[in-house]
Amino acid sequence: MSDTLREWRLAERPHGEPDADCFELRERDVPEPDANELLIRVNYLSVDPYMRGRMRDTESYAEPWAVGDVLKGGIVGEVTKSESDRYDAGDLVTGRGTWGDYSVMDADDVVPVDPTIADLPAYLGVLGMPGRTAYFGLLNVGDPKPGDTVVVSGAAGAVGSVVGQIAKLNGCRVVGFAGTAEKTEWLTEDLGFDAAINYKATDDYGAALAEAAPDGVDVYFDNVGGPITDAVFTKLNLDARVAVCGQIAHYNDEDMPTGPRKLPLLIATRATVEGLLVHDYATRFGEARDRLTTWVADGDIRHRETVVDGLEQAPDAFMGLFSGDNIGKQVVRVSTPSS
Repeated sequence: MSDTLREWRLAERPHGEPDADCFELRERDVPEPDANELLIRVNYLSVDPYMRGRMRDTESYAEPWAVGDVLKGGIVGEVTKSESDRYDAGDLVTGRGTWGDYSVMDADDVVPVDPTIADLPAYLGVLGMPGRTAYFGLLNVGDPKPGDTVVVSGAAGAVGSVVGQIAKLNGCRVVGFAGTAEKTEWLTEDLGFDAAINYKATDDYGAALAEAAPDGVDVYFDNVGGPITDAVFTKLNLDARVAVCGQIAHYNDEDMPTGPRKLPLLIATRATVEGLLVHDYATRFGEARDRLTTWVADGDIRHRETVVDGLEQAPDAFMGLFSGDNIGKQVVRVSTPSS
């Protein structure tokens, strides 16, 4: 093991879309774990859209990073030193670590992973935070019923692709919005979506949605916001449910655009719009983990990860989220397990 590690820090706050100047790669000594801590060699690192909010200097649902802070996110890695009687060197675990070659984490903050069920990157996607977000957001907020039409924006991403498949398992008709022909084909041919709309290939989202969802929309899982959401609101059925998970269309906006006023539509439909934070369901994470693991193991839920090689590529992988470079979960491969 090297005596030093590399880790990414926030160099400056972005104005609009982040660029390379916002990130700085520094080197320091590898730390020693204290009591009940683990030194983990990072194998895979997660990059996620919500991290853009942590780069601002304003309070949000996630605490902002200070300039100079080490960036943090989900990791899967191999324990190299353990000061806990629950884990040994060589064990594979996942949790919230740092953007670096190594991460020191409390043993209470990690869970083991089983590579016989799914490849390691899946534990940052369908079997990680995005999968849990899809599970609770759809089933608890969306409350789908058999025969409902469920529409998902950002449907080819880490969360949306799982949302659509869980909706199908619950007997729903599923329509997804995505940004390329490759993505829409993946949704319909591989994941079982009933229809998919390439939003970059049409100027009339409302007309495209009317064709794909002729009976209207009962559940809308919103990962995007913007004009797609404006269009979906015009198609909501009576007592529709809207789960607001993300607004990636606006994450880089310096001034939030107003857009068309759609709230009057909620009066006639009596639709419910509810924001979603997965950490509100922390006491039930075991439930989601067990069900998602079973679905993946049985082949009922399929998954895909876009893997970028090299810790030095982490900022590019993150910035690529905002141009739609990824299909499924975007991860960075930092190293490979020793066994």
